[in-house]
Amino acid sequence: MWLATHASYDVVILDLMLPALNGFAVCNRIREAGVWSPVLILTAKSGEYDEIESLDSGADDFITKPVAYPVLLARLRALLRRGAPERPTQLRAGDLVMDPASRHVSRAGTSIALTRREYSLLELLMRRVDLLLTNDEILDHVWGSDFDGSPNVVAVYVGYLRRKIDRPFGITTLITAPGGYRLSSTPTQ
Repeated sequence: MWLATHASYDVVILDLMLPALNGFAVCNRIREAGVWSPVLILTAKSGEYDEIESLDSGADDFITKPVAYPVLLARLRALLRRGAPERPTQLRAGDLVMDPASRHVSRAGTSIALTRREYSLLELLMRRVDLLLTNDEILDHVWGSDFDGSPNVVAVYVGYLRRKIDRPFGITTLITAPGGYRLSSTPTQ
């Protein structure tokens, strides 16, 4: 549950029979925490009430074990095509607002123009607001796993973003921390 609420996943595969909390409770809690990743329940339980409770707990799909690997992959592809349900229409970190549909960014009502790469970096940070992201995570998500340039590019783009989203407003929200960077929802002066 901690991983599901502190990192971003394309799909969560969840069993119902877990040692501390059952899968129904975990699914409920991650939905309450605002996690919109699709959830696939993969379990040995095969009763219709288990399937109903799973779906009512916020799961997007239900498969009983044993399952053929190609069927599991097909179900995962289907969930990925649908994407996360009921995502918030805007991302927010304090008064910093991003609308992914229009690619518009503003702070305190003032529009902020970003390059495509700056936008991608900010979107990643806003989707994981208040969480520390490592250089490697940022490189992988923003530049791609096949990027073979200097890892210093992350620091360069963090600097570009600071000059656009923080400095003109006299605040600090984009934080350099040991091991990486984080976007704080609470600005400091």
